Amino acid sequence: MLRSTSLRRVAPAVLLLPLLSVSATPSATAEAPVPGSLQQQFAVAAEHHGVPQSVLLAVSYLQSRWDAHGGAPSVTGGYGPMHLTDAVTALAEAPHHSDPAEDARGDDARPVRSGADTPLPEPSALPAGLRTLERAATLSGLPAEELRTSTAANIEGGAALLAEAQRDAGLPASSDPADWYGAVARYSGADDTATASRYADDVFDVIRTGESRTTDSGQLVTLAADPGVAPATGQVAGLGLRAPAKGPVECPPTVACEWIPAPYEEFGDGDYGNHDKGNRPESQSVDYIVIHDTEGSWATTLKLVQDPTYVSWQYTLRSSDGRIAQHLALKDVGWHAGNWFVNAKSVGLEHEGFLTSPDSWYTEAMYRSSARLVRYLAKRFDIPLDRQHILGHDTVPATTTSGIPGMHTDPGPYWDWAHYFQLLGRPITPSAGPHAGVVTIRPDYASNQPVYTGCEKAGQACAPHGSGAVRLHTAPSADAPLVKDIGLRPGGQNSTTGVNDLGARATTGQSFAVAERQGDWTAIWYLGQKAWFHNPKAEPTAVNARGRVLTPREGLTSVPVYGRAYPEASAYPAGVPVQSISPLPYKLLAGQRYVVGGRTPGEYFYSPTFDVTGHTVVRGQEEYYEIQFGHRVAFVKAADVRVSES
Repeated sequence: MLRSTSLRRVAPAVLLLPLLSVSATPSATAEAPVPGSLQQQFAVAAEHHGVPQSVLLAVSYLQSRWDAHGGAPSVTGGYGPMHLTDAVTALAEAPHHSDPAEDARGDDARPVRSGADTPLPEPSALPAGLRTLERAATLSGLPAEELRTSTAANIEGGAALLAEAQRDAGLPASSDPADWYGAVARYSGADDTATASRYADDVFDVIRTGESRTTDSGQLVTLAADPGVAPATGQVAGLGLRAPAKGPVECPPTVACEWIPAPYEEFGDGDYGNHDKGNRPESQSVDYIVIHDTEGSWATTLKLVQDPTYVSWQYTLRSSDGRIAQHLALKDVGWHAGNWFVNAKSVGLEHEGFLTSPDSWYTEAMYRSSARLVRYLAKRFDIPLDRQHILGHDTVPATTTSGIPGMHTDPGPYWDWAHYFQLLGRPITPSAGPHAGVVTIRPDYASNQPVYTGCEKAGQACAPHGSGAVRLHTAPSADAPLVKDIGLRPGGQNSTTGVNDLGARATTGQSFAVAERQGDWTAIWYLGQKAWFHNPKAEPTAVNARGRVLTPREGLTSVPVYGRAYPEASAYPAGVPVQSISPLPYKLLAGQRYVVGGRTPGEYFYSPTFDVTGHTVVRGQEEYYEIQFGHRVAFVKAADVRVSES
């Protein structure tokens, strides 16, 4: 994420994996919808176009969870409950890794590697799947602006598209939902059979289980369960879609995934790209999964990751339908997180997103697909499903002090981590009593709306929207200054409300040791200081938790904090340059406690050349603990601290 530009906002969400339902199954009967209500708008549009109401509701749920987002577009330019796309209005200014402030590889052994400038695609080159609002306007006779801003018009347009897809398939407007599988697959906009089928499968899973929720407009919408529906899945064969690209994909069977490889090539003067060959997990354990957003379109992102002079990551996910492209074998190392220690021990997931309206949101289809992939990866590599191991790019530390200001801030405060962890099967719930020594941040996403600035213009307030983050103050008062981050601001200035300013922010799923409690306020240890956040009992923004914490061992007044866990100098063999163990500008002080994420040996993957013959993993005797230190994680030497249960 570019630090100087806007972030997307994410719709509040609930768990909806077919194998992980936590919501009550709606009743098979429902009262007549209130005239003019959102529920009635679905009923009217369904009847008008001959589309089964359950199909229309389920398609909308998978796209938007029935939210309208105040007329703001999704990250792929989709509007309203039916996600009618008009991506011409949502083109990216620059892709995610084109920011020269961050070295995506993050390794001192090679020159800085950041992304290259890339021209934007022409609107005429955008696929039909990103321009469905135009077609909906033609079919419905409704103006484009009305389709963007009116829920009734938007639902009408979506129903018209489904009805057209059914007609194009040569099928009647049946009242049986099972007869609409092909039309639903076509609605996804996918151009391959696997993605279209996976999308349709998810829609029919929603129909089987049913759903009921209150939308962002405050209206209750219900889809009654129809557990016996058996869709005509063979209809996809008649849609004329291509077969997905074959290759050595490493994905769960529950997602649509194809192989679009990143190149491993030399391009002169000893330089090469755009990743490193590895042998994980035999050579090194894979301990982290890093969540990014692309800051560019699907097509642009795929073009860039296939450029040997660019950078790389393992997977890209498409917003409109959840399609996944794999670019690197999991054994290999991508250049994506700006920290070589993390890169060497992580898998990177880029989620499609644009620099557009500050109220942009991610689709349920992409959340689901991403969660399924992460569950698969976590099981394969035995990665704990917690925020110390499922990292946002915004929680990856800089490797040195000079790199702190340039580190990226995606996926930002509007990514719905609470919903994401529900989908992962690890909902964030209390695990300790009211006097616990650890808290895990967990505000109500929809109602938690801290003020952010700079989404569109510096200093200008962003539109109010739900967020998974809480703001941290120097005292138990909303009027108190925000805490300082001396890495971001060496001059000692206070943090700001800027949407890309992480200096005083704690985010859903992050766990911190409690320093003090006063009334409706809780203080945590954060970047070497007490940091207070509003946490009233009536509407808590954190849950009490158990966990291991560490503090400086006896006799030490402070211990250094690091952005990488590198071996001691004596561990390096001849021919491998010793990497400095450079502390960050922060200190972990005596009497302070920080939550432990795990213990790891000091390791360094030496791979400065295209020829892999001399590549080696240096592993030392020095061991480190990962901790939640500020908004980002950090590392401390195990020998410097003592660990206890809290």
